[in-house]
Amino acid sequence: MDIRLSQCFIAVDDHDKAIAFYRDVLGLEVRNDVGFEGMRWVTVGAPSQPDVNIVLEPPLADPNASPADREAMAVLMAKGMLRGVIFATDDCDGVFARISAAGGDVLQEPMDQAYGVRDCAFRDPAGNLLRFTQVLGKK
Repeated sequence: MDIRLSQCFIAVDDHDKAIAFYRDVLGLEVRNDVGFEGMRWVTVGAPSQPDVNIVLEPPLADPNASPADREAMAVLMAKGMLRGVIFATDDCDGVFARISAAGGDVLQEPMDQAYGVRDCAFRDPAGNLLRFTQVLGKK
C-alpha cells in the first residue's frame, strides 16, 4: 500500500493577497481558482511537486458554520494561531533573502537547529506560520 500527501489546507482571509505572496514571492504556481457558495478556494503548488497541492481556503470553509464560529476563526487567524506549512529547500538563506526582500513578515532568521536542519520562519499575509528548512550538509 502506498500513501502520499496529496493536499493540505491553509486558511486565508484575502485570496488576492495570498496569491501574490504564494505565487509571486514563493514561486508556487496557481493550479486552480474555484468559487462556490460565496467562497473561494485557490490551489497552489511547487512546479517540482505536481502531485502535492496547497489549498488556500476561507478561514471556515463550511457554508453551514454559524456567525459565532466564523468570528472565532477570524480571531484565531488574526492572532496567528492557525497552523501553517513547513517547506523543504536546498537554500534556506537564499529563500530568506528573497522573502525578506519582498517584505515578508520575519519570525525567525536562518539558524542551525540541534535536530539537523537550518531553518527560518515567516508569516504569510493571513498570519499563518511558514517555515523553510534545509537539511544541514545539503546545498
